[in-house]
Amino acid sequence: MAEIVWTEPALNDLDAIADTIALDNPDAARRMVQRIFQHVAQLADHPDSGPIVPELSVRTYRQIVEPTCRVFYRHDDARVFILHVMRAERLLQPRRLAARSRKAGP
Repeated sequence: MAEIVWTEPALNDLDAIADTIALDNPDAARRMVQRIFQHVAQLADHPDSGPIVPELSVRTYRQIVEPTCRVFYRHDDARVFILHVMRAERLLQPRRLAARSRKAGP
């Protein structure tokens, strides 16, 4: 079983998204965050379950989709690094993902 490692930028992403949703519907924001944490927790047992990110040419990164968000991660034998969370309707900025991956460790 792999350890789930949430990077600080990914947690900040999730907080910002939840804060925006909470302005109109605090319960919906809370439920979304709970669903994302539950979905991410499953990666401890199945780190390859998320598909490869189609916008990227490298196969290092994977994603899970929990409406209305995409959660990007990479993994090694022992850890799953949660790198970035974004609203699904936004365009991915690959440089941001690569920079966060370098900061997350091996």
